[in-house]
Amino acid sequence: MQNFGFVFPGQGSQKLGMLSNLAASHSIIEQTFAEASEVLNLNLWEICQHDGGNSLDQTHITQPVLLTASVAIWRLWQQLNAPRPKILAGHSLGEYSALVCAEVLSLADATNIVHHRGQYMQSAVPIGTGKMAAIVGLENYQIYEICDEAEQKQVVSPANFNSPGQTVIAGNTEAVERAMALCKEAGAKRALPLKLSVPSHCALMKPAGEQLAEELDSIEFATAKIPVVHNYNAKICDDAETIKMNLIRQLYSPVLWVESIQLIHNAGVSKLVEIGPGKVLSGLIKRIEPDISCFGSDELGSLESAIVEMSA
Repeated sequence: MQNFGFVFPGQGSQKLGMLSNLAASHSIIEQTFAEASEVLNLNLWEICQHDGGNSLDQTHITQPVLLTASVAIWRLWQQLNAPRPKILAGHSLGEYSALVCAEVLSLADATNIVHHRGQYMQSAVPIGTGKMAAIVGLENYQIYEICDEAEQKQVVSPANFNSPGQTVIAGNTEAVERAMALCKEAGAKRALPLKLSVPSHCALMKPAGEQLAEELDSIEFATAKIPVVHNYNAKICDDAETIKMNLIRQLYSPVLWVESIQLIHNAGVSKLVEIGPGKVLSGLIKRIEPDISCFGSDELGSLESAIVEMSA
């Protein structure tokens, strides 16, 4: 087993035309999309290439598209007889991609789960009543204190601890806006609203968590073939029931991405490949653990370079 790991991106990494370069030379990409499309009776490849119906950024579509993209690259990695990673971690939705690649879940089951997960999340908070914002330049304790002050019988709390000094908050629109103003007063370099249709990883998602729990109860989870670091507690777990509970709690708890990457680094991993579109996670990782080298995978050249580096 090689001394490198994979990380899998979440919502926000989708882009029109993603993976077209890989698909042009490797049929496994479109084959994987066809498999997931059949589960949902939706043409996911058509959506991510052309998005004629403007649905790519709708949560219940974004999630299966990104999951499938990551799994397609993982399958291509295997097909090219590239070495096996030591550890896996996914950011929010990306945790499901990691679990499929660790053989905890089948692609079909995961596709159904994340499609419904997106629907549950959207129905939990009507459009316009929830918001997320990125706060840059404040310490974690300041974020907690400001959110407590801004709540005023509503919800606002840390949602993603993405890198030192960069935290995403989520909650009711008015509460998030109050918190953004307080963050600026406290000296934040930036307080930027995010273009996301649901306020993930906060208490507003508890109804979605209850619906997700019912769905997960009916699905068989296998033991992970590769260790997966979980967002909820930044720990590795291979017990099926605990994994299910972690996925439910993940919906309404902050993503501990900084701690997850620190755990991976402390395990001796010095290289990470971002398996999916874009380089969002690579940028965060360089700010968390500068000693870790990051590699992309969504273009043929970057994938081939990553395989050479991981095989060295």
